[in-house]
Amino acid sequence: MISQGSGRRKLFLNIDVVHGGGLRAIGLSQWLQRIAPASVAGTLTIALFSDQKVRALNRKYRKTDKVTDVLSFPSARTGTESDYLGDVAIASGVARRQAKLAGHSVQNELRLLALHGFLHLLGYDHKSDDGKMALIEGQLRRKGGLQEGLLERAKGTQ
Repeated sequence: MISQGSGRRKLFLNIDVVHGGGLRAIGLSQWLQRIAPASVAGTLTIALFSDQKVRALNRKYRKTDKVTDVLSFPSARTGTESDYLGDVAIASGVARRQAKLAGHSVQNELRLLALHGFLHLLGYDHKSDDGKMALIEGQLRRKGGLQEGLLERAKGTQ
């Protein structure tokens, strides 16, 4: 989807946020739209769920019977017939606990988790891409005014 404006082409990114798990992600959609790579267009959904719901999703789709902070479900689109990028599921309880441990707001934690999940929708995989995801995540996180990210945090616990 391309909209015209001041001689430049601007790609359109639509982000639907479904609030749940006792949390609301205030301004999350606008924040992610602002920092997203300019070349990305399409629609995605970010859903805040209870820890139990995310654990059930993790068990069903990843065969791992534990709660995790964020899961990404890229769309099964083929070719260009759909602009739907996929879904991101965030565990609200985990987000609260991680925010407290990291010493920042729950809203900042939701931003970190949404960004991480979004990059997975775009095809990045920090387990196999030789640092490409970490690099882009760091650039976008800093652009969005956030300090340490999930991948940096994970390195600190290894």
